[in-house]
Amino acid sequence: MQVLVNSDHHITSSESVAQRVEAILMPSVDRFADRLTRVEVHLNDVNGPKHGERDKRVTMEARVAGRAPVAVTNEAASLLEAIEGASKKLERALEHTFGRLEATAQKGPADEDTVTLEALTEVELRELEKRGRH
Repeated sequence: MQVLVNSDHHITSSESVAQRVEAILMPSVDRFADRLTRVEVHLNDVNGPKHGERDKRVTMEARVAGRAPVAVTNEAASLLEAIEGASKKLERALEHTFGRLEATAQKGPADEDTVTLEALTEVELRELEKRGRH
């Protein structure tokens, strides 16, 4: 699984920032790593040079193999808080996504939608008999 970190022109991104993001992100998504192709992280300063309560925004988008991407966003006063919050949100979103996939995969057809071999053979014999009469 690949982790890509992007930032806007208000945030200086470096190798150390990317390593820090990955260190925060990996515990949240590591158990899903075999099902993810990559996680894209976007770091944004919402207000530019101004400061505010929810000044930093982090968007994380997990690319799920064979499925639509799962994306979350978190805003906080500091970049670190925004990364940690987005990481937790992504973990919950992936748990939900994979939980639904597993529940669907384990769920078989309803009993009334299944047919036994004997019943199928009986239906085929009746069809053959009808064709033989006409």
